[in-house]
This record gives sequence, structure tokens and C-alpha cells, in this order.
Amino acid sequence: MKILLMNPPFKPQYGKFSREQRSPAITKSGTFYYPMWLAYATGLLEKNGHECILLDAPAERIDYNECILRLDGFKPDLIVVDTSTPSIYNDVSIAADLKKRYGAFVVLVGPHPSALPEDTLRIDENVDAVAMREYDYILVNLAALLEARSGQPSKEDLLGIKGIAFRKKSEIIVNEKAEMPQDLDSIPFVSSVYKKHLNYKNYFYAHSKYPIVTIVSGRGCPHQCIYCVYPQVFNGRRVRNRSIKNVVDEMEYIIKNFPEIKEIMFEDDTLTLDKKRCIELSEEILKRGIKIEWSANSRADVDLDTMYALKRAGARLFCVGIESGDQEVLDSMKKNLKIERVKQFFIDSKKAGIKIHGCFLVGNPKETKETLEKTLSLALTLEPDTAQFFPIMAYPGTEIYDWAYKNGYLKTTDYSKWLDDCGMHNSVMSRPELTDRDLVSFCDKARKRFYLRVSYISKKFLQGLFDSYEMKRLVKGGVNLLKTYLIK
Repeated sequence: MKILLMNPPFKPQYGKFSREQRSPAITKSGTFYYPMWLAYATGLLEKNGHECILLDAPAERIDYNECILRLDGFKPDLIVVDTSTPSIYNDVSIAADLKKRYGAFVVLVGPHPSALPEDTLRIDENVDAVAMREYDYILVNLAALLEARSGQPSKEDLLGIKGIAFRKKSEIIVNEKAEMPQDLDSIPFVSSVYKKHLNYKNYFYAHSKYPIVTIVSGRGCPHQCIYCVYPQVFNGRRVRNRSIKNVVDEMEYIIKNFPEIKEIMFEDDTLTLDKKRCIELSEEILKRGIKIEWSANSRADVDLDTMYALKRAGARLFCVGIESGDQEVLDSMKKNLKIERVKQFFIDSKKAGIKIHGCFLVGNPKETKETLEKTLSLALTLEPDTAQFFPIMAYPGTEIYDWAYKNGYLKTTDYSKWLDDCGMHNSVMSRPELTDRDLVSFCDKARKRFYLRVSYISKKFLQGLFDSYEMKRLVKGGVNLLKTYLIK
């Protein structure tokens, strides 16, 4: 059957809306994620014999009318629409119009409908269903049913599809959740889907070399951080890994099929969870003589020996959530990390020669104006290669959202207000002693203090002199910073 998988347009006049990142927005840095989960599902559907179009509208900065023109002649039987919390009303509206236009079965995917399936379906009666959590195999099962029933499944038919919530007339039914996929090696390389359906030059990570390809070596995260949406809502707490052979096979595929690629990004929640697996990955990369730099999400608890091994295998940068400079705040967000360990991690990363992109998230429980200053002080002391400072963004299905909602700290439950008019992050969490404006003001100050230091600018200029790709990244970042803070 014919299947359309769409990352729908949202505010294309202002930039590329990065729907799949943990805090969806049009970013000041220009960072823009691949529609990775849509791509994984596309590959599995094609493997099962379906004809698919994967259309990433934000990547092309096209509006809805242009999307329809690009679909000329393609009449889908199943339409899959990606969503995010701040764009949910827009996404549902587009899905509803696609239903009216094509008469296909329409299903929404992503963390938001996973957390709020019934609420999402109530937004517009033209949407048929949502798929909850990881949806690769859910869509395969749904497509097989639709094909067998000529697109007209009964209520009893749909009751047999685990992992969906669906509408039959005025009734909304939430089925039991589907098991998470275990055999990840059986899912086609996501990079092969990128090659067939997308233009890899449309995607950019501010902390990484360009162009870049993003993959995962495993899904799920066992840590209990209260703010992180994907483990709580989408991928779950149990880690499921691809085999090392399968991961490195894909690295070889990328090198062969994307000759201009300068870096691979492992978008696992935490690639460095298992020291033994990290060593095995490093050994396999070295054994095959693979020569490409890569970056990964990590925690600030990797030991020096593991970092040395990963560096030898091409590790260039770790993206690390440090979050706070106050131990009580870290404990309140269930980070399970000690500040002294973070300091040692940074010492070791410098010894190993691995750059660090440090992430600082302010506004968590126990946060005060005094702890904010401790966070900035820690950031300046640690001296990561790059840093980001964000006010807390609370998404449905997370502990931090429940905490904020229960205590009356959310200024609004209108999800469109999670962004400003230009599609950039807008803090909506406010407490009497620490308002949303306080958090935004602090983040602005912290970025200026971090990036406009003479010592930092000098160090980055010297790095750029010896690495042309690094210089290009630095120039782009510097221009964006100037636009944000100096040309006002």
C-alpha cells in the first residue's frame, strides 16, 4: 500500500522547526534534527513491501501548499504525521486536512500523543488514531490490517493493534501498549532511508562538524531524570542495543554512501552507559580501519580509560547534561550525579582530547537565584568547548510537568505558548520566587558571560586556525550570537 510519512510544516517563514529534538523549536544556533524516528519507521515499512514517501517539510522550509504539490499523483492509503507539544494544534490541523483531501487512514506519532492520546484525538475528529511510544512495528501491523481490510477496519480489527488509540464515531479507545522493539538489527539502517528520501545537507548540529548523519546504537535510558521526555514517554527506561557489528556496518555504509560527511552523531540517550560495550565498539571500529570522527550523548561519569579508547576510535565530542552547579538541585531532578564527579570528568576529557558540549538546564525544583549563579560559576570553571543554557521546558508525560502542574507553576496549558511568535523557546514555568522572566534573563546573561570572554574567543580562534571545518562552525555560531545579542 501507499504510505505518506510527514514531518509537517510549522512557521517556515521564521526558520527550520526542529520537531524531534528534546525541546522542539526553531533554534537560535540553527541546529536542526533529522526526522529520525519517522525515517526508521519508513525503512521498516518499505522492508515490508509498502511504497513510502517521507516528506520533511521543515527541512525544505516549505509550506503546506507546497507539500501538496510535491505529493501530486501520490494517493496515500495511510498517512503518518509527526507531532510535538508546541506545534500540536498545527500538526493536528494538517493531519485533519490530509484526511479530508485523501480519505486515507490518518495516525499521529511522537511524544505528545504518546503522553496524551485521548486529549490529542479530541482536538479534531478527522484524525483516526495515534500510535504511542516507538511506532515502527505498530505502523507495520496497522498497515497490514488496512491492506487486508481495504482501508476500512472495524472497531474489532483495531482493538487487535497494540500501541494505538483510535476513534470510532464518537468513541475514543486506548489499546494496551505495544512491546518495545527488541531486535533492532532487523530494522533497516536509518541512514539508508536518509539517502533515499532526504537531503542530508539540510541538517545541522551547532556542536558538530557539517555535514553530519545521525543514528542510534540503542534505544532507551535507565536514568530517572525528571525532565527528559524521551525516556519517560517514548523510548522507555529499558535499554535495547543493536549489535556492535550492525552499528559499525552502518558506519561503513555512511562512509561509502555519504562521501562528504564529516561526522556521525550517535543520538542514543547515553551512548556511554556500558564501559564494556564502549570498548567493544572502539575495538571494532579500529579493527575495520574506519576513519571518521563522531560525537555522542554522554553522562559526566565516563572514566578516563574508556575515553581514551573512544578517542582512538574517532570520538570527537560528547554532548553532556550537567544541568546545575548546585548538588541539591541535581538531586531534586534525580540526576544521580555528584558535582565532584563532573569536575573529574572534565579533567579526564581534556586529557583524552574529547571536546564537551555542556548543557545547563535551569528552573528545576530547589532552584533559586543563588543556585543559578552557582551554575554559571561551574560552567565558567569547567570550560566546556561549547555550552547551552536553557530554562526548563515541561512536557506532558514527564515528572517535571506533573510537578509544575500540581503546584500551579505553569503560566498556561495552551501548548502553542511553549514557543514565541517566531517559533523559538518560550518559558511558561513561573514560581513566585523565580519567575519565567528570571530564568530567561539568567540564560541570556550566562550565554554572554560564557561566549564573550576574551580567553574563550582567543582559544576558539586558535582552534579554528588548525581546523578549517571547526573555523566554519565557529563563524556560523559567532554570527548567530551577534545577531542574538549585539544587533538589537
